[in-house]
Amino acid sequence: MIAVTGATGNVGRELVRILARAGEAVTTVSRGEARELPAGVRHVRADLADPDGLRPALDGADALFLLVAGDDPQGILDAAKAGGVRRVVLVSSLGVATRPDAYRHPAAFEAALRGSGLDGTVLRCGGLGSNALAWAGSIRAKRLAAAPFGDVGLPVVDPADVAEVAAAALLGPGHAGAVYELTGPAPVTPRERAAAIGAALGEPVRFVEQTRQEAREQMLAFMPEPVVEGTLAILGDPLPAERRVSPDVERVLGRAPRPFTDWAARSTAAFR
Repeated sequence: MIAVTGATGNVGRELVRILARAGEAVTTVSRGEARELPAGVRHVRADLADPDGLRPALDGADALFLLVAGDDPQGILDAAKAGGVRRVVLVSSLGVATRPDAYRHPAAFEAALRGSGLDGTVLRCGGLGSNALAWAGSIRAKRLAAAPFGDVGLPVVDPADVAEVAAAALLGPGHAGAVYELTGPAPVTPRERAAAIGAALGEPVRFVEQTRQEAREQMLAFMPEPVVEGTLAILGDPLPAERRVSPDVERVLGRAPRPFTDWAARSTAAFR
C-alpha cells in the first residue's frame, strides 16, 4: 500500500490518479476531506504536524509520498517506519541547493530522510506551473494577472510531471538515494505565463508588474519571512542553477517535460 500525503494538492491529486490506474492500493492523507477520489482509494484525515496522529494512516503502508510540512520530520519518518514503510519519495525544493539559508525547513526533511535508513528519493522542484492559480481570482474577475519581475524567466515545472516522476520512484527500482531536480523545458516569464493563460482562454489577460515591496507584503501573509526573501531573490535575480533546465524529468520519464502552455490549456476552468 502507498500512502500519499497532500493528496488534495496539485501534485498529490494527480499522483493518486496515476497510482490508482496502475492498480495500487492507495491511502490518501490530508487535513481536510478528500473528494472525488478514484474508486477503491482510502482516505484518512491526519496532519503532518502531528506525527503520532499519522500512525493510523501509515499502518500497513510500504511506501510514502511525503510533503515538507510540520516541524518534526524525524517524528513523521519514525511513524512511517513503525507502520511498515520502507520507501519514501519526498517533495523538496531546489532552494535547498541554491539558497540553503532561506530553505532550512525542506533541508531538515532531506537530512532526516538521509539518516532514516529508508529508501529515499528527493524531488527538488523549482516553481510549479500551478503557482499561477494565485491569479485565478483576478483573472476571473478582471482578466488581470499581477506579479513582480515580469520579464525574468524560470523553468517552472508542470505538477503532472512531478506526479509522474514520483510515481516512477514509488513503483520502480533504481531510484533509492536519488536527488532529482525537476524543471520545465524552458524558462518562461510571468508575462509569458499570463499571455499563455489568455491564449488558452481565448481572451487577453493583462499583465501588471508589481514592485518588489508589493509582492513582499502579499507573500508575507502566507509565507515565513526568510522564505519570502529567498523566493523574491529567486524570482528577481535567479542564480544560473535556478535558470537551468534540468534533464531529470526526461531521464526518469523518457520524454521531455511539458511546457507551461500545456498546463494552461488543461487548467482553463480555474480561470473562467
